[in-house]
Amino acid sequence: VQLQASGGGLVQAGGSLRLSCAASGRTFSSYHMGWFRQAPGKEREFVAGISRRGGSTYYADSVKGRFTISRDNAKNTMYLQMNSLKAEDTAVYYCAADPNTIVGAKYDYWGQGTLVTVSS
Repeated sequence: VQLQASGGGLVQAGGSLRLSCAASGRTFSSYHMGWFRQAPGKEREFVAGISRRGGSTYYADSVKGRFTISRDNAKNTMYLQMNSLKAEDTAVYYCAADPNTIVGAKYDYWGQGTLVTVSS
């Protein structure tokens, strides 16, 4: 599966952005999906994950209550709605897919990143 993330940009603290991850192929619903981010000088970290049919979602504590992960299997697309953004959310955001993993970094397929910059 090939993944294409989009929707990043510059936003003021307290604002919102919605990221999208478009997947190629006809087996999108076979994959758990996740969002990760990497801030300058830091390691990539798990942000959110969603199960194949969207019935289960998981979040890092740092984004819980502010970010919402969702997917539309008919459109082969995953989303990350980010509200109440903080300066510390500034990072390159990556989407990923895996047939078995929801939480954690062991995803097999990765998209290119999209940069989110939150100004304080």
